[in-house]
Amino acid sequence: MGKTAFIFPGQGSQYAGMGRDLAGNFDVARQAFDEADAALGFEISRLCFDGPEEDLQLTANTQPAILTASIAAYRVLQSHGVHPDFVAGHSLGEYSALVAAGALSLGDAVRLVRRRGELMQEAAPEGAGAMAAILGLDASAVADACIEAAGGEVCAPANFNTPTQTVIAGNTVAVERAVEACKQRGARRAVMLKVSAPFHCALMRPAQEAMTAPLSGTHFNALPVPLVNNVDAAFVTSGDAAREGLIRQISSPVRWTETIAALVSSGATTFVEVGPGKVLSGLVRAIDRDVRLLNVEDTASLTAAIEALKQES
Repeated sequence: MGKTAFIFPGQGSQYAGMGRDLAGNFDVARQAFDEADAALGFEISRLCFDGPEEDLQLTANTQPAILTASIAAYRVLQSHGVHPDFVAGHSLGEYSALVAAGALSLGDAVRLVRRRGELMQEAAPEGAGAMAAILGLDASAVADACIEAAGGEVCAPANFNTPTQTVIAGNTVAVERAVEACKQRGARRAVMLKVSAPFHCALMRPAQEAMTAPLSGTHFNALPVPLVNNVDAAFVTSGDAAREGLIRQISSPVRWTETIAALVSSGATTFVEVGPGKVLSGLVRAIDRDVRLLNVEDTASLTAAIEALKQES
């Protein structure tokens, strides 16, 4: 029988109203939002449920909001007796995955990602950094274009999302040069992204250095459920390894294609995206069309996922 991997979304999945349906229908979901509110000292729940969108887009808010909505969905699945064999998360989602795996408490996780968002925003002044999505070009060609375009500045792959979708990050002018270089190399699309900071590149090293202390001061349990981490696309089961991966992750690329390949190689045949949106489901479909994809973000998707998982078992 195939195994099940729960995957947790990162930034770009947020929307006003996320988690509201589950919190209104399941006590365990509402309790997750209450825990996060108490840990943060303000109502992240209200921001998730009602917005406004402009506040939700600020990365210091986005990160704890998505994490809380994801864990609320996870706890509802858990309350129905549904458990993963493996977990993984995209960027921010790795924190959600570690909460689900039992390595981190929800309270510690939301405080950490709130600080992570603040530090990431502070690491690069507004306008100094940028990100772009490159579609229809293999990752090695994108990396070559970044090297050519850097010109002494930072420009590098930030997310290896699928074999033909790579997000790049760095200094704004260098990223703009790389976009043109990728087009010349035959990219189907190469577009600048609306982001608040250039994530997962060397410009985030100040944030990485500043996050080392709060991460080092947080207790991480051993993982009863194995995690495939972003920075190495490697299986992690110790708390220390999980923490060290989160530190390096801040300025390193997200190796999502390799992460999914590692899970499939270990027997994962069903992937459940737990949290707002279905961004990761689209990426997984582009990586491996043979796996089964489910998602849980509200009562309707929860019901469908549970029914599908029952049939599989």
